[in-house]
Amino acid sequence: MLIQELHDIQAAAGATFAELATTQTVPISFGNDAAAIAATKQSVALCDRTHWGRIQISDSDRLRFLHNQSTNNFNILKPGQGCDTVFVTSTARTIDLATAYATEDAVILLVSANRRGQLLELLDRYIFPMDRVELTDITDTTVAFSLLGPESTQLLEKLGVTELDHTAYATHKSIDLAGIEVRVAIGSGLATPGYTLIASATDAARLWTELVKAGAVPMGDRIWEQLRIEQGRPAPDFELTDDYNPLEARLLHTITYDKGCYIGQETIARLNTYQGVKQQLWGVQLNGVVEPGTVITIGEEKVGKLTSFTKTESGFFGLAYIRTKAGGEGLKVQLEEITGEIVNVPFLSL
Repeated sequence: MLIQELHDIQAAAGATFAELATTQTVPISFGNDAAAIAATKQSVALCDRTHWGRIQISDSDRLRFLHNQSTNNFNILKPGQGCDTVFVTSTARTIDLATAYATEDAVILLVSANRRGQLLELLDRYIFPMDRVELTDITDTTVAFSLLGPESTQLLEKLGVTELDHTAYATHKSIDLAGIEVRVAIGSGLATPGYTLIASATDAARLWTELVKAGAVPMGDRIWEQLRIEQGRPAPDFELTDDYNPLEARLLHTITYDKGCYIGQETIARLNTYQGVKQQLWGVQLNGVVEPGTVITIGEEKVGKLTSFTKTESGFFGLAYIRTKAGGEGLKVQLEEITGEIVNVPFLSL
């Protein structure tokens, strides 16, 4: 296994691992959770996202093909640019939120670990005999890391990377970083400022070591999940399911309304034109522990459902879909015996 050396280095640094339903092994904590959270706010944290899927789409029809498969505008992407996009069903129900990076000869999709197989199958199904499109799963031959925190740029500068400062989200470039070829992209995957790095799996251990030596604080997947919920990034099986569409998930930055036909386009256009969004995703500040799936009420009236829950340094927090007519920020709600207040979250304000 190409990343075993990386896991050995992480284990030596105190990492504990867990196996996902996808059978991938993930460092969930480095025994430094408080320090890792502090680093995301004050310096820079380093999170291993290698278990996320990476799908490469190549050949001359790649942009047109992806343009027809998801919510954002791929036809305008130039090499070195990128975007977030949502893959949906024919009725616009959410499958996954992905980030796309256009290169000179391909597009690399960074997708959720538990949606890689489904998306590979979906995309393959829509490649027709005349399409000049090649689909390659590069997950096992590459790694993905995220740098998160206000000093991420300074850390990269220490390693000789200066070309990407102050450029647009998902802008990326293949760069020599301490002798390692790395694709460095603007954006951490969360609302926290930072970068996403994609490299060959053969360089995984060396790249991780160089980043830690430069000052990055290792961060486990458990803290990523906490930050995901606090910041409002919707995730498959929680906020991205057959029950919801991208407008309800408030992923407005991923939708191009004038791009023409794509899977789910008619439903999304109709919802937007006729203001048909009946529920929306919000954060919920809570005064106790609540299980995801708990019904949210105001008095006797059901107004929503909790989809994710986490404990933070400042209390308990969740994500929830709330009926549009019930209200939004500042709304006081009940979750069985627990009270809560609806709040905005940074990812959904991008």
